[in-house]
Amino acid sequence: MSVAVSSSIHQILADKGLDHHGQWWQERIAAISADQVEAALAEPPGRYRLERLMALISPAASRYLPAMARQAEELTIRRFGLTVGLYAPLYLSNYCINCCIYCGFNRQSHALRRRLDIEQAVQEARVIRSEGFTDILLVSSHDPGFITVGYLVELAGRLREIFSSISVEVQQLDVDGYRSILGAGIDGVTIYQETYDRDTYKRFHLAGPKSDYDLRLSAPDAIAQAGMRRLGLGVLLGLGDWRIETLALAEHAHYLMTRYWQCHISFSFPRIRPAMGLDEVVFEHLVSDKELVQMILALRLCFGDAGCVLSTREPAWLRDRLIRLGITRMSAGSRTTPGGYCGPTDAVGQFEVADHRSAAEVADVIRRAGREPVWKDWDQAFVCIQ
Repeated sequence: MSVAVSSSIHQILADKGLDHHGQWWQERIAAISADQVEAALAEPPGRYRLERLMALISPAASRYLPAMARQAEELTIRRFGLTVGLYAPLYLSNYCINCCIYCGFNRQSHALRRRLDIEQAVQEARVIRSEGFTDILLVSSHDPGFITVGYLVELAGRLREIFSSISVEVQQLDVDGYRSILGAGIDGVTIYQETYDRDTYKRFHLAGPKSDYDLRLSAPDAIAQAGMRRLGLGVLLGLGDWRIETLALAEHAHYLMTRYWQCHISFSFPRIRPAMGLDEVVFEHLVSDKELVQMILALRLCFGDAGCVLSTREPAWLRDRLIRLGITRMSAGSRTTPGGYCGPTDAVGQFEVADHRSAAEVADVIRRAGREPVWKDWDQAFVCIQ
């Protein structure tokens, strides 16, 4: 079942000018007044309107972060309870056919590469399971000759006996591919557009399949059409103007929620981190800690039922403070290199982790914040494996 809509996400973004970050949007956002921010805060929390979100991400709203934080905390508790889910990423390969100049896996990088075969991946997963996790995210560079649908299906078959939830962040698949991994027990997919601005996208994606903006933008539709339970969206903060990126991201989420009722949408908030090959790359739109907080709060107040995910890209002190402000899921004890859980490796990582605490330490901080760390997302017993 789906709700009919008249436009694709490509058309929606084009019609609203959100796939080109023009001066028009910047001027509109800058012109938001304090009265407009207060009116937006007076609306029932959890309801989305583009104009409301625009007020909450405006410079004028930066004075209202304490009020936004109070509303966000109350709304999150009402919708999600006093829980924060914990998961761990398992990197399977850092070989890549794309040239994305913000990423340590860039094919032009002369770094040590490594792939994990099924047995090696299972060994890594068992280390993750021993730390308490039953929610695992399988991550890979774009390595289609090795990380095939068949590989993912076989690996999921091995892992679903020890993990209650398996999700992936891998190269874009087609609808049939997503259906195949769903049938194998993978219940979630995370895929980032990285930036919704076409010119910025072209600047940072120089070659490879991922350089096709429109193809990339079609991926969430394919994921939802396949019947996937969870779908994670995000932009890489630092590539474009974060305020306009937030509006485009919200329009994409709203479109998906309207069209695919069965799929739970979540937002991730990855900021640029140091990585191999990035020393000479110029990022003109780096996002401050305060701006990151404002983005998270604004999206929470407009999307009451959406998950909000925070990774170990962020430093421990900031992650600790964000626990109470709308975050529903966090990674912990992360290794961003294939083979990193079983021992030291010289293989290149996707980025440098900022929070190096163990899973147990992060869980303890969550408890001290008055929340309950949840290691188990759900039971495969509730899923009919095809």
